[in-house]
Amino acid sequence: MLMLVFYVGPDRYALSCSQVVEVIPLVELRKLYQAPEYMAGLFNYRGSIVPVLDLCHLIQGSGSRNCLSTRIILVKYQHAHQNSRLMGLMAERVTDTVDVLESQFKEEGIHLKNAAYLGKLIMDQQGTIQELRLAHLLSEQAQAFLLPIGEAE
Repeated sequence: MLMLVFYVGPDRYALSCSQVVEVIPLVELRKLYQAPEYMAGLFNYRGSIVPVLDLCHLIQGSGSRNCLSTRIILVKYQHAHQNSRLMGLMAERVTDTVDVLESQFKEEGIHLKNAAYLGKLIMDQQGTIQELRLAHLLSEQAQAFLLPIGEAE
Protein backbone atom coordinates (compact mmCIF):
# COMPACT_ATOMS: atom_id res chain seq x y z
CA MET A 1 0.00 0.00 0.00
CA LEU A 2 1.41 3.39 -0.99
CA MET A 3 1.32 5.91 1.88
CA LEU A 4 1.88 9.68 1.81
CA VAL A 5 4.22 10.67 4.65
CA PHE A 6 4.04 14.00 6.48
CA TYR A 7 5.19 15.47 9.77
CA VAL A 8 3.45 16.86 12.81
CA GLY A 9 6.31 18.42 14.75
CA PRO A 10 9.10 15.85 14.89
CA ASP A 11 6.77 12.87 14.37
CA ARG A 12 5.98 11.14 11.09
CA TYR A 13 2.46 10.19 10.05
CA ALA A 14 1.10 8.58 6.90
CA LEU A 15 -2.15 8.52 5.00
CA SER A 16 -3.07 5.98 2.33
CA CYS A 17 -2.56 7.50 -1.11
CA SER A 18 -5.88 5.96 -2.15
CA GLN A 19 -7.55 8.62 0.02
CA VAL A 20 -5.58 11.52 -1.48
CA VAL A 21 -7.10 13.54 -4.33
CA GLU A 22 -4.18 15.94 -4.74
CA VAL A 23 -1.35 17.58 -2.81
CA ILE A 24 -1.13 21.34 -3.37
CA PRO A 25 1.11 24.13 -2.06
CA LEU A 26 -0.18 26.42 0.67
CA VAL A 27 -2.69 28.92 -0.62
CA GLU A 28 -4.23 31.95 1.03
CA LEU A 29 -7.04 30.79 3.28
CA ARG A 30 -10.11 32.69 4.40
CA LYS A 31 -10.19 32.52 8.19
CA LEU A 32 -13.38 31.24 9.81
CA TYR A 33 -13.88 33.13 13.04
CA GLN A 34 -15.66 31.28 15.85
CA ALA A 35 -14.63 27.93 14.28
CA PRO A 36 -12.49 25.42 16.19
CA GLU A 37 -8.83 26.48 16.36
CA TYR A 38 -7.68 23.56 14.19
CA MET A 39 -9.79 24.94 11.29
CA ALA A 40 -7.17 26.80 9.26
CA GLY A 41 -9.78 28.30 6.92
CA LEU A 42 -11.42 27.92 3.52
CA PHE A 43 -10.27 28.24 -0.07
CA ASN A 44 -11.66 27.95 -3.56
CA TYR A 45 -10.60 24.74 -5.30
CA ARG A 46 -11.84 24.57 -8.88
CA GLY A 47 -15.12 26.26 -7.97
CA SER A 48 -15.71 24.38 -4.70
CA ILE A 49 -15.28 25.87 -1.24
CA VAL A 50 -12.94 23.56 0.67
CA PRO A 51 -12.37 23.64 4.45
CA VAL A 52 -8.78 23.12 5.59
CA LEU A 53 -7.83 21.51 8.90
CA ASP A 54 -4.40 22.10 10.39
CA LEU A 55 -3.19 18.62 11.39
CA CYS A 56 -0.38 20.05 13.52
CA HIS A 57 -2.89 22.02 15.56
CA LEU A 58 -5.37 19.14 15.75
CA ILE A 59 -2.79 16.57 16.85
CA GLN A 60 -0.25 18.53 18.91
CA GLY A 61 -1.98 21.82 19.69
CA SER A 62 0.24 24.23 17.76
CA GLY A 63 -0.17 25.38 14.18
CA SER A 64 1.76 24.26 11.11
CA ARG A 65 4.82 26.29 10.26
CA ASN A 66 4.75 28.21 6.99
CA CYS A 67 7.57 26.35 5.19
CA LEU A 68 8.11 25.45 1.54
CA SER A 69 7.29 21.81 2.31
CA THR A 70 4.08 22.64 4.21
CA ARG A 71 1.26 21.50 1.95
CA ILE A 72 -2.47 20.99 1.77
CA ILE A 73 -3.44 17.36 1.24
CA LEU A 74 -6.82 17.24 -0.50
CA VAL A 75 -8.89 14.24 0.55
CA LYS A 76 -12.45 13.10 0.11
CA TYR A 77 -13.73 12.82 3.67
CA GLN A 78 -16.69 10.59 4.40
CA HIS A 79 -18.01 9.27 7.68
CA ALA A 80 -20.70 6.64 8.14
CA HIS A 81 -24.19 7.75 7.05
CA GLN A 82 -22.99 11.14 5.85
CA ASN A 83 -22.21 12.71 2.51
CA SER A 84 -18.63 12.99 1.33
CA ARG A 85 -16.87 16.30 1.13
CA LEU A 86 -13.59 17.51 -0.30
CA MET A 87 -11.41 18.62 2.59
CA GLY A 88 -7.87 19.93 2.95
CA LEU A 89 -5.41 18.71 5.56
CA MET A 90 -2.51 21.08 6.21
CA ALA A 91 0.70 19.35 7.29
CA GLU A 92 4.45 19.94 7.35
CA ARG A 93 7.13 18.24 5.27
CA VAL A 94 4.72 16.58 2.84
CA THR A 95 7.48 15.39 0.53
CA ASP A 96 7.66 11.61 0.59
CA THR A 97 5.79 8.36 0.10
CA VAL A 98 6.47 4.90 1.45
CA ASP A 99 5.27 1.58 0.07
CA VAL A 100 4.33 -0.84 2.87
CA LEU A 101 2.77 -4.26 3.11
CA GLU A 102 -0.21 -4.81 5.39
CA SER A 103 1.98 -7.19 7.43
CA GLN A 104 4.35 -4.30 8.25
CA PHE A 105 1.70 -2.46 10.29
CA LYS A 106 2.02 -3.00 14.04
CA GLU A 107 -0.84 -2.55 16.51
CA GLU A 108 0.45 -0.28 19.28
CA GLY A 109 -2.08 -1.53 21.83
CA ILE A 110 -2.93 1.96 23.04
CA HIS A 111 -6.31 3.43 22.07
CA LEU A 112 -7.00 7.05 22.96
CA LYS A 113 -10.69 7.96 22.88
CA ASN A 114 -9.98 11.56 21.88
CA ALA A 115 -7.50 10.47 19.20
CA ALA A 116 -9.30 7.63 17.40
CA TYR A 117 -7.72 8.89 14.18
CA LEU A 118 -4.35 7.48 15.25
CA GLY A 119 -3.91 4.08 13.65
CA LYS A 120 -1.28 1.39 13.49
CA LEU A 121 2.48 1.95 13.43
CA ILE A 122 4.93 1.26 10.65
CA MET A 123 8.57 0.67 11.57
CA ASP A 124 11.40 1.60 9.19
CA GLN A 125 15.09 2.55 9.31
CA GLN A 126 14.25 6.10 10.48
CA GLY A 127 11.91 5.04 13.30
CA THR A 128 8.12 4.90 13.40
CA ILE A 129 5.37 6.26 11.20
CA GLN A 130 1.83 6.38 12.56
CA GLU A 131 -1.10 5.77 10.24
CA LEU A 132 -3.76 8.48 10.17
CA ARG A 133 -7.26 6.98 10.06
CA LEU A 134 -9.14 9.56 8.01
CA ALA A 135 -12.62 8.19 8.83
CA HIS A 136 -12.01 8.91 12.53
CA LEU A 137 -10.38 12.31 12.15
CA LEU A 138 -13.34 14.49 13.14
CA SER A 139 -15.53 14.48 16.23
CA GLU A 140 -19.30 14.20 15.80
CA GLN A 141 -19.59 17.96 16.45
CA ALA A 142 -16.98 18.78 13.80
CA GLN A 143 -18.68 16.44 11.32
CA ALA A 144 -21.99 18.22 11.86
CA PHE A 145 -20.23 21.52 11.16
CA LEU A 146 -18.33 20.34 8.07
CA LEU A 147 -20.77 17.78 6.66
CA PRO A 148 -24.27 19.24 6.96
CA ILE A 149 -27.02 16.68 6.32
CA GLY A 150 -28.33 16.88 2.78
CA GLU A 151 -25.27 18.62 1.32
CA ALA A 152 -22.88 16.76 -0.90
CA GLU A 153 -19.84 17.81 -2.85
